[in-house]
Amino acid sequence: MKTFSATPADIDKKWIVIDAEGIVLGRLAAIVATRLRGKHKPSFTPHMDMGDNVIIVNADKVQLTGKKREENFYWHTGHPGGIKSRTKAQILEGAHPERVVFQAVKRMLPGNRLSRQLMTNLRVYAGAEHPHDAQNPEVLDVKTKNSKNTRV
Repeated sequence: MKTFSATPADIDKKWIVIDAEGIVLGRLAAIVATRLRGKHKPSFTPHMDMGDNVIIVNADKVQLTGKKREENFYWHTGHPGGIKSRTKAQILEGAHPERVVFQAVKRMLPGNRLSRQLMTNLRVYAGAEHPHDAQNPEVLDVKTKNSKNTRV
């Protein structure tokens, strides 16, 4: 038998929409990263963009367990003494709460050129509306997959 290696003609991309309301952030990010990478498909090929296009809505209503709301996100401006930080709670209550979900998914993927290409297939929206109705996205119900995916 020969090992199957997918070509661009073999790739079948779907559009899925996930409602993040009440879902634990890390579990959501792991499921989305798997979908973006395409590891849920039997024809998975590591060096190809096999994954689906993922739309996440209600990103501002995502849940964090323990004291993770008070943990910081750090970044550096590139200037001397330019380290900055914000807590996840500050970001979720700020102008762009979808950045918490975006960063969580980004950090679940490997740090290479392919993962930067995969991140273009992710769309995150703070509210319940999204402009991708023309693609007929399928609804992926993450809440019913496992009881631990939601926070009580």
